[in-house]
Amino acid sequence: MMSDPRYPIGKFSFVPVSDESARQATIAEIRDLPKHLKAAVAAVPADKLDTPYREGGWTIRQLIHHIADSHMNAFIRFRLGLTEDAPMIKPYNEKLWALLPDASLPVEPSIAILENLHHRLTVLLELTPADAFTREVVHPENGTMTLDRLLQLYAWHGLHHVAHITNAPVH
Repeated sequence: MMSDPRYPIGKFSFVPVSDESARQATIAEIRDLPKHLKAAVAAVPADKLDTPYREGGWTIRQLIHHIADSHMNAFIRFRLGLTEDAPMIKPYNEKLWALLPDASLPVEPSIAILENLHHRLTVLLELTPADAFTREVVHPENGTMTLDRLLQLYAWHGLHHVAHITNAPVH
């Protein structure tokens, strides 16, 4: 049993990349996220999508839209990191984004966004030379991060939220 329902797979921890196969395994997690998300959502009865995934948490519907919002930002952050020297990346208020009116839409558009976005992101990441993953972006709150760190963070982020859905008290 998990000790903290906010972190069902544990908190994010960066592991310095030891070889290219480790990076490729992380890219595969990015590639496979939409498939895992679709499977998790398929197990949730439609009338339970507006149930919080944990006490005090977002609804499952908000969570799915959040993943799409977050990973759209990830895509832009990778592209900035690959084309600019240590660019400042813009944070956003994810809590307020989750309250915008489109957070009540059906989940299918956000899942479709993730399927297509992750296809492009995976192609970009697979074709990026290994030495480019040492390039950096600067987050005004979290400091300087390499693209390897961003890669691991967003792979973790997707799995983290899929676990929220699969552990939600709606089944």
